[in-house]
Amino acid sequence: MGTVIQLKSQDGMQIPAYVAMPAAPAKAAVVVIQEIFGVNQHIQEVANAYAQAGYLAIAPAMFHRVKADVQLAYEQADMSAGIELKSAVEALPAPGAMQDIQAAITYAQQACGGKVGIVGYCWGGLLTWRAACLLQGLSAAAPYYGGGMTTEGESARQTQVPVQAHFAQQDAYISMDSVNAFANAHPQAQVHTYAAHHGFNCNHRSAWDEAAAAAARTRTLAFFAQHLS
Repeated sequence: MGTVIQLKSQDGMQIPAYVAMPAAPAKAAVVVIQEIFGVNQHIQEVANAYAQAGYLAIAPAMFHRVKADVQLAYEQADMSAGIELKSAVEALPAPGAMQDIQAAITYAQQACGGKVGIVGYCWGGLLTWRAACLLQGLSAAAPYYGGGMTTEGESARQTQVPVQAHFAQQDAYISMDSVNAFANAHPQAQVHTYAAHHGFNCNHRSAWDEAAAAAARTRTLAFFAQHLS
């Protein structure tokens, strides 16, 4: 359903991105930000699902600046590799890979002519939160269990667009105390929690929770319909 294109970031680097187009003209666009496992089969499926819902969906390769063609699975070795790659990207001098998200937003705006939202998972949730606070051209952001976004430093950022955040109540990486603190710090944001574990949206992982994933998707689609129309 999708194709791979090359984005040109602000510093001139070419960044691959998976693009899924809807059957009819796109009503808007959604930038999909990967977990620590790359633009793998699951992230491509997420993009395809947004395309089926009528959006142009684009998933930039967020590891490309440190390693090309990353598509990891979910075993312990994959987890370790993904954490190492994430650390390498996070260590890049600013703006680092954030400019690659900006390139995806700009492409999406030009390609569909409509508004652009952003959704991301795990590390991608953190990047989605940062994008909502720092980047231009977005109209809505939906971070899922963004690792690190509820820390004091990240929560101190101020979003420029409406945010709908999704967290897992049994998340081993993100405490509910920090989620509650984030919600208190950002009363304008919609914060939803689910009786599930970290990674509940990914049906390729043991943490997948069908009910939580379906509820979160329904809320996200309604949120995007409100803010991207």
